[in-house]
Amino acid sequence: MDERTALRMLAADLPNAGDDAAVVDGLVVTTDMLHEVTDFPTGTTRYTAGWRAVGASLSDVAAMGATATCAVAVYAAPELDETDLADFLDGAQDVCDAVSAEYVGGDLDTHQEFTTATTAIGRTEDPVLRSGGRPGDLLCVTGELGRSAAAVRLFESGDIERANDLFQFTPRVRAGVELREFATSMMDSSDGLARSVHQLAEASDCGFDLDWDALPVHDAVREVATDDADRRELSTYFGEDFELVFTIPEAELDAARDAVDLPLTVVGRATDGSEVVADGDAVPDRGYTHGGD
Repeated sequence: MDERTALRMLAADLPNAGDDAAVVDGLVVTTDMLHEVTDFPTGTTRYTAGWRAVGASLSDVAAMGATATCAVAVYAAPELDETDLADFLDGAQDVCDAVSAEYVGGDLDTHQEFTTATTAIGRTEDPVLRSGGRPGDLLCVTGELGRSAAAVRLFESGDIERANDLFQFTPRVRAGVELREFATSMMDSSDGLARSVHQLAEASDCGFDLDWDALPVHDAVREVATDDADRRELSTYFGEDFELVFTIPEAELDAARDAVDLPLTVVGRATDGSEVVADGDAVPDRGYTHGGD
């Protein structure tokens, strides 16, 4: 059973689950677990691991249109090495600083595999859910796609320093807050653009028509991709980019671009029905999923 199947099974008992974070009386709470084998390629520094682990949870806060308040993390490794632990904490604190949040501690343990579990907390009285998209809305993304996929290729080729730099993404907390006034639905792209769009379609009860040529692809993807098909694979299906994917009425696009200090790219439009297509062809519901493909 993969993560999405498990979530559907639990939906009857957890009716408020399904968005990037839970919202209770204006308090936004989210938690994530990352493992060395599945989430941190060989060469990932503990600083990058701390940044990325906490950043992943802060990205979920951003996807709700919330301000980020604080984060905590569990750090577990085969041994508690002083340098590794200090580097992890530096990364965790620096990514919190980048979004005006505070890193406030966590828990330590030993474990056969380096593992970290992080929790981030934010606040909003008006969260942006995945379920508000409507036919006719534009589908947009922040920033560029494929950054993490390119990093993995660079880890594999031995360009460790640059790969670590690409793995240290900035959570889009500020953009999420600014988009709250305009976006009708929103989530982050941790599972990849294609899967994120399918998730928005399911939650909003609509379809989407994507424009492949419009996708904002990170320059590093162009450098590591072998051809056009590989470039699309890395930018669309790999995931772990932590950009915001959102719908917005066309009339609000210019105002949103004026409000957000990031590139906002229109990559498609919400449609009647439930299909996700691009250039007339079905887009596979494929991307990163814990526990399966």
